[in-house]
Amino acid sequence: MALCEARDLFLIVDDIYHRLVFAGRRAVSPFTFAKGDRAASRIILINGVSKLYGMTGFRIGWSVAAPEVAAAMGKLQGQSVSCPSALLQDAAVGALSGEQAVLDGLMATLEHNRDVLCEGLKAIPNVRLRVPAGTFYSLADFSAIEPSSEKLSRLLLEKALVVTVPGREFGREGHLRISFCGSLDEICRGVERLRWALDPESPREIWLGDTRAVRDWI
Repeated sequence: MALCEARDLFLIVDDIYHRLVFAGRRAVSPFTFAKGDRAASRIILINGVSKLYGMTGFRIGWSVAAPEVAAAMGKLQGQSVSCPSALLQDAAVGALSGEQAVLDGLMATLEHNRDVLCEGLKAIPNVRLRVPAGTFYSLADFSAIEPSSEKLSRLLLEKALVVTVPGREFGREGHLRISFCGSLDEICRGVERLRWALDPESPREIWLGDTRAVRDWI
């Protein structure tokens, strides 16, 4: 923030996970680091309902910025993208203004899912990871097994039927992004398949649904 203010640069902040944090933590607003009048801040904060409320297909989001910046953004967006329907906007308002206690259950579920996934990943030899403090992804380091995250992601998809995202897309080559927002059963089965595919000491055979698979690459 200090660099942006010193050079008169705008700072666009993706705040979509601002409430998806664990262990009682609370995300700090970027505006607390701005100097002077917040109404004249160079920060442009963006957020939406897709992650916290699971309303991905609604395509509803918003921005917080200085009034003149927000006005300019509105003019540009109004001429370049389709507007969301009134129905979807009302649904988003309902999510934001309605009962929020349900989010406590969501966070407890995600935190438990995270712990199950991380314990499973730690049991795979040569996999390193830092337990995520928020979101619903783990970005584990598999570089000791395969330095190319794209190659490893493709192997896991083709051989173990496990979907991961190459870390190179996030500037973390050798890492894989793995979601833990599914069911516990899905997470446990996914970890079991990962270990089967990557650990030479694991059984060579596994059932992938109704298909018996044999590991022959390590």
